Amino acid sequence: MSRTEAPPLPEPLRVPVADSHTHLDMQDSTVEEALARAAAVNVTTVIQVGCDVAGSQWAADTAAAHAAVHASVALHPNEAPRIVHGDPQGTARQGVREPGGRAALDDALDRIDALAALGHVRGVGETGLDHFRTGPEGMAAQEESFRAHIEIAKRHGKALVIHDRDAHADVLRVLADAGAPERTVFHCYSGDADMARICADAGYFMSFAGNVTFKNAQPLRDALAVAPVELLLVETDAPFLTPAPYRGRPNAPYLIPVTLRAMAEVKGVGEDALAAAVNDNTARAFDY
Repeated sequence: MSRTEAPPLPEPLRVPVADSHTHLDMQDSTVEEALARAAAVNVTTVIQVGCDVAGSQWAADTAAAHAAVHASVALHPNEAPRIVHGDPQGTARQGVREPGGRAALDDALDRIDALAALGHVRGVGETGLDHFRTGPEGMAAQEESFRAHIEIAKRHGKALVIHDRDAHADVLRVLADAGAPERTVFHCYSGDADMARICADAGYFMSFAGNVTFKNAQPLRDALAVAPVELLLVETDAPFLTPAPYRGRPNAPYLIPVTLRAMAEVKGVGEDALAAAVNDNTARAFDY
């Protein structure tokens, strides 16, 4: 089986559910094709997440054009240092960028703020902190951007969608210091059980992705086991984090049933009950 070949459609869920975090603009299908495949397995709603100004505009436009799509807009944590300090090497997805300084970051944040005011934009994110890809020289810009997104989310009454990679303590510190919005979502939850208890006490939603199915992910399953059902979401983060047994192949919203069934097994609850709870939680989190 080719690593680039799309996995087959899983057995449909009996209860509709939402993909709380996906990147349709990075997938090898049209929006219409992706939504049709998702609907075929009863994944009826997706949250399309922007990672930069252009991607956030695309998310907003796509949500405006499709009733099954809601948008979340932001500068990804790794985008803020690129804007301020430049990126002379570039990456596979992002080209070389010249340094723009604080003024360029302020301009980008103003554009995210304007998008966040739109009715079909339901979230501000993914924002947060990433200590994996950004070194010490970029941390100040990253935290400044994170704090600005928190204020944007609160000003517009939108959910805050958090990217937290190797930065658990600092993310929790900034949220406590700045004051978290009423609805805060930890996308692709990556903490342990102790952190899950902290998030639960604070009322933060925890969204689990396909990596909860990986063999080496017992700490994630331990966190899922203690997370309250009423705070659980499910996501693909497609095209990334494809659940086992399809790890390494392209992910897409139609694979949500694979992850949800694995989550139900960890929680010791029925598939239908978890799907209903997650669907309700996603609607509460993103206020749609």
